[in-house]
Amino acid sequence: MCQVPAPQFDLLPTHTMLSFEQVERSLERAGQSHVLQFWPELCEEDRDRFLQELSQLDLEGLKDHCEGTARAAASPPASLDQDIEPVPPESIGSVRKSDQSALSQWENEGLLQISKNRVGVLLLAGGQGTRLGVQYPKGMYNVGLPSGKTLYQIQAERIRKIQKLSDTKHGSKCTVPWYIMTSEFTLAPTEKFFKENNYFGLEPSNVVMFEQRMIPAVTFDGKVILQGKGKIAMAPDGNGGLYQALMDNNVLEDMKKRGVEYLHVYCVDNIMVKMADPVFIGFCVSKGADCGAKVVEKAYPTEPVGVVCRVQGICQVVEYSEFQPETAELRGPGGELVYSAGNICNHFFTRPFLQDVVENFEGQLKQHVATKKVPYVDTCGNLVKPTKPNGIKMEKFVFDVFPFSRNFVVFEVVREDEFSPLKNADGAATDSPTTARSSLLAQHCRWATAARATLLDEHGNILPPTASVSAGDSPPAQCEISPLVSYFGEGLEELLKGKTLPTPFILDEKMAKELQAQ
Repeated sequence: MCQVPAPQFDLLPTHTMLSFEQVERSLERAGQSHVLQFWPELCEEDRDRFLQELSQLDLEGLKDHCEGTARAAASPPASLDQDIEPVPPESIGSVRKSDQSALSQWENEGLLQISKNRVGVLLLAGGQGTRLGVQYPKGMYNVGLPSGKTLYQIQAERIRKIQKLSDTKHGSKCTVPWYIMTSEFTLAPTEKFFKENNYFGLEPSNVVMFEQRMIPAVTFDGKVILQGKGKIAMAPDGNGGLYQALMDNNVLEDMKKRGVEYLHVYCVDNIMVKMADPVFIGFCVSKGADCGAKVVEKAYPTEPVGVVCRVQGICQVVEYSEFQPETAELRGPGGELVYSAGNICNHFFTRPFLQDVVENFEGQLKQHVATKKVPYVDTCGNLVKPTKPNGIKMEKFVFDVFPFSRNFVVFEVVREDEFSPLKNADGAATDSPTTARSSLLAQHCRWATAARATLLDEHGNILPPTASVSAGDSPPAQCEISPLVSYFGEGLEELLKGKTLPTPFILDEKMAKELQAQ
């Protein structure tokens, strides 16, 4: 995947139905007449549906979109080695390198802002779980925890807990609204899933779902792909479609009415995400930042993640493909990687900053090329599922607003505590259900032993209290702690100190009450 200039293209906000003749002429001018090749075979109902879909496309901009997309895909990624430098130390905070007093100060500031209803969270959930081997939204995926909880449930319960922690500290009754950006693929199943699960204990009015725009997928020679005889292959416009979607759906107005000033934005697939993380929020607020990024130290120089750094003095994310190997390998005096700030799609924005982006900068966002395996119908009308990439989808990335920030900061966190993404099906070496599950359970084992509990394995043998597991390894015990009991390891010593716990073990609210009574 690379980033290159390409023309902007969007669905039109209007739903005015064009005539067949209007659509036909527009497609012909765009060099896309093949889109209507199966029109004679469609029934009246399918024709109406297809015409409605085509009427929503920016047909006048279609020619530039298709030709520009093909050119972009053929362009090699640019190398930025001569123009980059690390983010300056004064703009960086770190969990690992900061003293406890600073961390406590930031956490207290974050909890204060949450208690005043000034903090919201925004989930980027427009993609399906195709790489996981499922056709439903990733947030509905069950990674195989002892509790059987899905990503959506885990995240909802973390919101409930952080609200409770803020209320307890400040005597408030606060709300952290949850904004969820979906797509044409994920909106309906996500809405249904939340309703069926009673919004996981959240107030439905505080869960706001909205939809991002879709754009056509294009072949390498610049032709719109048909996924059916009367259906164009469409794709979400990337997580950077957020800014257009905020405008389309009046989301910023909703935030303003609620008094939300600070927003925590994250991707759905990170099982470790700290929802409305008070330490991160407090750090950003204390620094007066309008935009911030959580990062983790790269695991190795060529790890395929973007790096937060400066290009010609401007903070942005540089993709791994834009680094020369020798630049990625550079190390400082202490042996640390010079470019180590791995981007994990976990961001802080002020509402005024987002308003500024939407009003003044959205049209300047970069376009990125992603080559995909896109199912299509051949000239005979047969559905083909390709085994290798055959199409191009243009995407915007949420982090491409960093250069527009007036005060950008970076906050480094510990990978084992905060980052384990779910991207691939089991069998993959990394980022699979097994690695995500193991990361979370390993963290909970560390919490339990830190609270001075004794864990027993499945055979009744005592596990060493110092046992620690890195992300991806098999955990020493099936120990799961509900977010409703502990947000990030707090409050466990009073429950677990001196206790012997056979595994598998699920510490939920019911079990917590039983332990308190002992």
